[in-house]
This record gives sequence, C-alpha cells and structure tokens, in this order.
Amino acid sequence: MRVLVVNAGSSSLKLRVLGHADDVLFTEDLAAERGVFVPAELERAVASIGPLCDAVGHRIVHGGTRFAGPTLLTPQVEDSLRELTRLAPLHQATSLAALDVVRRAIGAVPEVACFDTAFHATLPPEASTYAVPADWRVRLGVRRFGFHGLSHAYAGRRAAEVLDRSIEELRIVSCHLGSGASVTAILSGRSVDTTMGFTPLEGLVMATRSGSIDPGLVLWLLQQPGFEVDGVLQALESESGLRALAGTPDMAEVEERAQGGDPDARLALGVYAHRVKAAIAAMTASMGGIDVLTFTGGIGENATTLRHLVASGLGFLGVQIEDARNASAEPDMDVSSGGSIPVLVLRAREDVQIAGDVRSVLSEPKGE
Repeated sequence: MRVLVVNAGSSSLKLRVLGHADDVLFTEDLAAERGVFVPAELERAVASIGPLCDAVGHRIVHGGTRFAGPTLLTPQVEDSLRELTRLAPLHQATSLAALDVVRRAIGAVPEVACFDTAFHATLPPEASTYAVPADWRVRLGVRRFGFHGLSHAYAGRRAAEVLDRSIEELRIVSCHLGSGASVTAILSGRSVDTTMGFTPLEGLVMATRSGSIDPGLVLWLLQQPGFEVDGVLQALESESGLRALAGTPDMAEVEERAQGGDPDARLALGVYAHRVKAAIAAMTASMGGIDVLTFTGGIGENATTLRHLVASGLGFLGVQIEDARNASAEPDMDVSSGGSIPVLVLRAREDVQIAGDVRSVLSEPKGE
C-alpha cells in the first residue's frame, strides 16, 4: 500500500508518499508560517502525485478523549474533528484545511486520521489531571492531553530497533526538539508522562512559544492597561521562546552566536537547555529510572552544542556523551560514551509512523 502522508505542522506542511517498504516515492515541503499554507501550492503538489497514492494519512493534532488511535475518516469523524477545533484552533484548522484541499486534488481514496494526542491516551490519571475545579474537568474536559505523539511513538519503537531490544523492557525518555518541543516518558512502549498539556504551549521553551509560565503572570498581564487576551496569546505563541530571548527562532543561529559570545544567544541556549534537563529528570522520575535517552526533531538531530549542554547536567542519571561522536552525529546513532546509558540521535519519521497507522487501520477486518 502506497500512502500519501500529509503532515501539517506549525512551520511547514510536509508531503511524503511511502511505498510498501516505507521507501520514499515522493517528497515536497511547503511553507506554512504559523500553520498558514497556500492552498493552490498544496493542490498542485498533490495533483502531481496521481496514481502513486493508494491511501492518505493525515496528521491531526487533536483527537480529544474520543480518538485514542488512528481512525478511518468518515463525515461523522470529520464533524467531530471540527468540533475539537476549539481545543487547538490554530493547529486543528490547518490540518482540516489541508484535508479538504488534498481530497479535491487526489480524488476518492481511503483517508485515515492519525492523531498527535493519541499516543498519550495511556497517561495515568496522576499525570493527566490538573488540580482545578471538578466542573472544569468534568463539564469542560480540562486535562493534560500531550502532543507530538506520532514522533514520540516512532522514536520509542526506533530506539528499540537500534538497540536490538524489546521495547517492553525499556524505560525511554524521548526528546522531540523542533519548532515545537516536548519530552515524553515511554514505559514498555506506552506514554506515561509528557511535558505538553491541555495545549502545545505548556512545557519546554520552544522556537516562538514561551513554554510553561506562571498562570498568575497571564492573569496579571490581563489586568494591565493595553493587554487583551488575543494579544497575550499571540505573544506567548509567536513572539516568545528563542525569538524573544535571542531575536531569532533558529537554534542553529542561536548556537553559532552563543559560541561567538553573544550574551542574548548564550542566555537563550542556557534557558532552553535548563528546561530540557529538568524535563528529562522529571520524566525519569515518572518511570523510576531511565534506560535510553533519545533526541529527535530538527533541533534534537542537529544542535550538537545543545545536546552537550543537556547531557553534561545529567551524569547523575547515568547519561554521558562522547564529544567527538556527538559533534559528528548523524541519525540513527548512539552518541553515548563508555559507561553511559544509550543516548540516541534519531531521525524524526512521523511519516513512517503515520503510514504504518494507515496500513493498520485499512487492513483491519471489516466489521471488527
């Protein structure tokens, strides 16, 4: 089965056609600043695929509590997904807009929704529950959902393959570091804790997102003259993170400037690394230990200075990296030094995860 993977993210829209053995038959990335893409460009790209495609897998950011796994798209499912837009207005709207364009361009083939939240459906209550009024939790469904599940699921499975071990016996801390960033605890192949919460804004410092801040700060800002909800949300989503600290959301530029002594870049790198280290330690505590640490995503795969800073503060967890290996690392590679637990740099392959999910759904016996 040849699967067209449509991965609509916050900074780009990635198209991949994967063959029967997950070989890449077609690839194109379209610009999508803050999730906004040009429909005509997407339609042109998809139309060029033609008969290469037997099915389509759509990355959908939010599945709420209803969708705990990949799901065949039907009109009823789509209605439910549109209702969930209120939980992730920017990301969900982008995914659904891409769905409409792709369907027009490619015609009648089976489509499967693959959810970023689904992998985290296994979070135990103590990890998914906010200590807020019961009415918020029951009537409004306020809880921690977690995101980047497709990437974390693949990273956990790939780590086990690289190490030639069963995922059932591993405690994996997976760091997905890209434009968005999160860290997840994977115990026996299941997500048991993660840094993102009700929205993708919680957790780590990111390219343009603040990550976790004191909610009292938000309330205080909204009490100040000139501050309104939309403006504060825009600032926290698009004007914070690395952009706010160093003037750029590009980690490669931040690392280069930091090495040159730029104080703003050094601060940005330090703050980012501090949050990642703290998250890794927290995820380790959630599992009672750590057997493998993985880095994936554009930053996780390429930011050698950041990986060094993070690892240098985690010796107490048995994490050490070999500097030469780290400096020249290419996925999929172990950069740990002797005596350390494995520290893997893994290529982000959400496309492989999605294609596998599509094949799984479409191969299920009808009526079951």
